Amino acid sequence: MNPNLARLFDVARQPRRRIIGLMSGTSLDGLDVALCRFEGSGTATKVELEAFTTVPYSPDVKEEIRRVFAKPEIDFQHLCLLNAWIGNLHGDLVRQCLATWEVAPAAVDCVASHGQTVFHAPKILHQLAKFPNATLQIGDGDHVAVRTGILTLSDFRQKHVAAGGEGAPLAVYGDHLLFSQRGEDRLMLNLGGIANFTYLPGSLDPAQLFSTDVGPGNTLMDAFVQAHFPGKSFDENGAIAAGGQVNQDLLRALLDDPFFGADFPKTTGPELFSRAYVRRAQQASGTDLAPPDLLATLAQFSAEGIARAVRRCPGGGRNVHLYASGGGMHNPVLMGTLRGLLPDCRFHTTDELGIPPDAKEAVLFAVLANETLVGGQENVGDGRPGIPRVAMGKISFPR
Repeated sequence: MNPNLARLFDVARQPRRRIIGLMSGTSLDGLDVALCRFEGSGTATKVELEAFTTVPYSPDVKEEIRRVFAKPEIDFQHLCLLNAWIGNLHGDLVRQCLATWEVAPAAVDCVASHGQTVFHAPKILHQLAKFPNATLQIGDGDHVAVRTGILTLSDFRQKHVAAGGEGAPLAVYGDHLLFSQRGEDRLMLNLGGIANFTYLPGSLDPAQLFSTDVGPGNTLMDAFVQAHFPGKSFDENGAIAAGGQVNQDLLRALLDDPFFGADFPKTTGPELFSRAYVRRAQQASGTDLAPPDLLATLAQFSAEGIARAVRRCPGGGRNVHLYASGGGMHNPVLMGTLRGLLPDCRFHTTDELGIPPDAKEAVLFAVLANETLVGGQENVGDGRPGIPRVAMGKISFPR
């Protein structure tokens, strides 16, 4: 037998696996690296987070990605080069983390690499009848595997799209396997660049389970902080927004988009919620705000989009336990606004469930890899639209 296949079968037969989950989101903050130990699969999955860190992207890395990120027209050669360059970079960062943690690469069974999203094109956005849903993540898995010397699963979103999904959000699978709890309706809210949540019914009825994007999280706030405050990448602690006033005219214009009325599940990205989107809303509302007022209004906009979606959950979202994760949960203006809009929700963070909020997405991709290796029997979503029953992740051998 080919040694690579023999190693793959060995990993799949082990009672326990050590998997590194990698995640880099649309905020382009850096690479989340989560070293996890797994036992079991499906709803019997047990995961222990051994170590976690976020390795910040340098300004140079951010700039190279932004040259192609969410842009309809790009330098195609640059995209081609970035695919390998980001793969090598992520592989190097994994090795650096392992050295810091004093863990040998040979002691790790698998890397689960999400890659770096550069364009997301579901039909709801591209509106081209003959073309399917599509999405593109770069950071080639073969480069990660060779650079680290570790079996790598990557490019998870492509199977989801191929099976009829929109490629996002994928959190529904891991959220269900790790966090569903009989007797407690839960809403797993991720406040990344784009806000999304998974609804976990306390009945454990898979027909009620769903996951959806709901609108911007941090992406618009980050974009305008970077535009108005050189050297700043985000509104730390919501300090700028806290000094401004919400403009209701601009807020109404921002919320006037078909996305917010579209049925669940749905997905979106910075391709829609961009600076151009805000500029069009400013023109429609006749507003030209000072930066603090603009940031306050954008924070309100993110919160309103989330709250509207929560109210469309079963029971109107009342008495649901909301578990927040992602960078936006560190913004007290955004979180305070959400609490005010959703007084009947019970707010928590995923710390209370044993997973640090900043690590959650990286852990969830490690869960997807674990399911591909040893699971695949769990009925997630009961065949509902947007939740195809598939094993995700392309397999790359290190040799």
